[in-house]
Amino acid sequence: MKALTSAQIRQMWLDFWKSKGHAVEPSANLVPVNDPTLLWINSGVATLKKYFDGSVIPENPRITNAQKSIRTNDIENVGKTARHHTMFEMLGNFSIGDYFRDEAIEWGYELLTSPDWFAFPKEKLYVTYYPDDKDTYDRWVACGMDPSHMVPIEDNFWEIGAGPSGPDTEIFYDRGEDFDPDHIGLRLLAEDIENDRYIEIWNIVLSQFNADPKVPRKEYKELPSKNIDTGAGLERLAAVMQGAKTNFETDLFMPIIREVEKLSGKTYDPDGDNMSFKVIADHIRALSFAIGDGALPGNEGRGYVLRRLLRRAVMHGRKLGITNTFLYKLVPTVGKIMESYYPEVLEKQDFIEKIVKREEETFARTIDAGSGHLEELLADLKAAGKDTLEGQDIFKLYDTYGFPVELTEELAEDAGYKIDHAGFQAAMKEQQERARAAVVKGGSMGMQNETLAGIVEPSAFSYEKEVLDSKLSVIIVDNERADSVASGQALLVFEETPFYAEMGGQVADHGVITDAAGHVLARVTDVQKAPNGQALHTAEIEGELTLGTEYHLEIDHKRRYAVEKNHTATHLLHAALHNVIGEHATQAGSLNEEDFLRFDFTHFEAVTADELRRIEEEVNQQIWKAIAVKTIETDLDTAKEMGAMALFGEKYGKDVRVVVIGDYSIELCGGTHLGNTSEIGLFKIVKEEGIGSGTRRILALTGQQAFEAFREEEDALKTVAATVKAPQLKEAPTKVQNLTEQVKDLQKEIAELKEKAAAAAAGDIFKDVKEAHGIRYIASQVEVSDAGALRTFADNWKQADHSDVLVLAASIGDKVNVLVASRSKDIHAGNLIKELAPIVSGRGGGRPDMAMAGGSDVSQMPKLLSAVPEKL
Repeated sequence: MKALTSAQIRQMWLDFWKSKGHAVEPSANLVPVNDPTLLWINSGVATLKKYFDGSVIPENPRITNAQKSIRTNDIENVGKTARHHTMFEMLGNFSIGDYFRDEAIEWGYELLTSPDWFAFPKEKLYVTYYPDDKDTYDRWVACGMDPSHMVPIEDNFWEIGAGPSGPDTEIFYDRGEDFDPDHIGLRLLAEDIENDRYIEIWNIVLSQFNADPKVPRKEYKELPSKNIDTGAGLERLAAVMQGAKTNFETDLFMPIIREVEKLSGKTYDPDGDNMSFKVIADHIRALSFAIGDGALPGNEGRGYVLRRLLRRAVMHGRKLGITNTFLYKLVPTVGKIMESYYPEVLEKQDFIEKIVKREEETFARTIDAGSGHLEELLADLKAAGKDTLEGQDIFKLYDTYGFPVELTEELAEDAGYKIDHAGFQAAMKEQQERARAAVVKGGSMGMQNETLAGIVEPSAFSYEKEVLDSKLSVIIVDNERADSVASGQALLVFEETPFYAEMGGQVADHGVITDAAGHVLARVTDVQKAPNGQALHTAEIEGELTLGTEYHLEIDHKRRYAVEKNHTATHLLHAALHNVIGEHATQAGSLNEEDFLRFDFTHFEAVTADELRRIEEEVNQQIWKAIAVKTIETDLDTAKEMGAMALFGEKYGKDVRVVVIGDYSIELCGGTHLGNTSEIGLFKIVKEEGIGSGTRRILALTGQQAFEAFREEEDALKTVAATVKAPQLKEAPTKVQNLTEQVKDLQKEIAELKEKAAAAAAGDIFKDVKEAHGIRYIASQVEVSDAGALRTFADNWKQADHSDVLVLAASIGDKVNVLVASRSKDIHAGNLIKELAPIVSGRGGGRPDMAMAGGSDVSQMPKLLSAVPEKL
């Protein structure tokens, strides 16, 4: 077996499959594009689903890749085991309806065992297979696999819902007796016992059936196009080939661990407890790649995952004695390790460091808040005479404040309290079940459509023409080919078309199909790409269309022109965003409609009003400069040399179109555009909002719609000016500001009068002091306008020694508001109000010195006040 670096393993994998005719697919962004079933790209095949379900036919049916992936369903196990990771690389080779079982197994055996490639010792390899799949068993044995190393496993069948499925065969490497202290042997593999001896290094899925949940597996129909889907973990291959005890002792992680040693002053011991080192090394890789791909820490979805990873890594840093911000210092090391195949981490290093450091600093403040909350919990326990911190409270510290259980335990035990571990585990389990229930179901591929996949007739799109005559080459009605159609809806393909198929954020053209006499035979309502790339027209049929006949095709020019205004403006907006808020603001989706444009981009905070103004002004400046919009057709490498920006999630072939707007914007784009920026007329941003963690959205208008939006705002301002009696529009803001200040002065005056009235009323209330169980108390109903006035009563009460406890109740609107204040160490205000609030059908809580509650039953206020001595 060759001793290779991780970079050499990755490259050898790609080179081998390239030698077998595979196209090398570059690693896709970790944030899925147009796939709501996935939170992250989690496997090598995740970005290729469109090929497997037949919705797109690849140029080359043989594909290989090295795909960065993230899985976070087992975060708690990272660092505890030798092989759990959040971010990892999956090496894969794929066949889309080309070669199948025989070649996949034969080539897999060659790559692993040939002295020209990995040169694994054959006697160290073991293979599992699906018991009913005798063909796979026979093929492995024919290649040279020892039959005694073939292990049947009932679970070796891959399926996720409906769609492509099939048996799989897994390859394991035997690390020997040293990793099998109990000498269990092959039963570890056969009985799926967790072990460090037999390491799974490769899984080959033989995708040959269309899974149908409604029928038994044995009744699944064969796929019309059988596929091969494989996955080999680079981290595991590196561990085996580098003779590492765990994945963490490979060249993928050790440079990071060495940096953590320097920062902590602690030493990593391969045979000791190194969980904190491993967690930090794993999590900073995931953070660096995910942030580099546009995901940002937040409170939901992907953002929550990243925030949780960062906080977990920070807490493990504290365990190693690192109390200052440190994770961001590891980003360059991650970048250097992965530079040969993933240069983007170093390219975006400054931005990634900025986000990580900022999040670390925020978490430091959160830790302080969590510590304060824990102190309150412990104070409540002391007041109640309890000795155990409840599981729900521990979970809140963990979930809300990011406190590991060990830290809570340490602080609580130092203060003399026990920990309710069982309660915490129960709360944790509830959260995990909620999380599982909330996961978007799916991830499976759609059913293959033979009819659409079978469209091979050529079809060309004309950028230059909006009207042309073309022969009808395909008619599909109810998913079946037809020779003619006279009514209803049909899918049509023409040899040439002026209709733009929806792509790259630009909506499809609409229009009509007529005969030579000008009679409308069909109206085109949508155009999408067929699996082999043809423009597939959805048409409402009004007259007979016949295969092989030439028809007149005409798009809706007004609609196309409006869409082009928005699409060209989108390019200007993208450039302006880069100039105003930074290069990190990359496109995360767009929509260029007839009436508006929508642009999604990555950014870590709301765009300020001043920034929006500058962006809007910059775009309009380019419009008023009347810059020519040029489209250049060239190859991808030349386009990149020109500095053309590739858009998020788009796949580009060898030949591309580059849209150049002077020296202001240059992007790869397959859409249609105006000839000059002046045709846009006007640009106006109408809304900026967050649509998810780290993703913002701008809605904007152009041309007539932008003018009408400005007019609406002008009309609104005129109405305000008339209301405040401003002689001129420009004076309206000053008038409004003056009125606002007058209102503030009046509100202040009212508040002062209320305080005086409360103080006067308090004088009488504070005289009515009673006693129960040795506690002096005041319990009274008061007339106030809001809950703030109750707090004013309490503030006045605190100024003198009127009583030990104050209980006030007030009817505000149709609700009851109750306040309890205490200066007695024996009376906890929060606990007392929990006893009183249910009397008025309410609930509440608070600190030992003051608490408040709300209720709905006003009629029970006298009963609440009379219950005070008993509750005391």
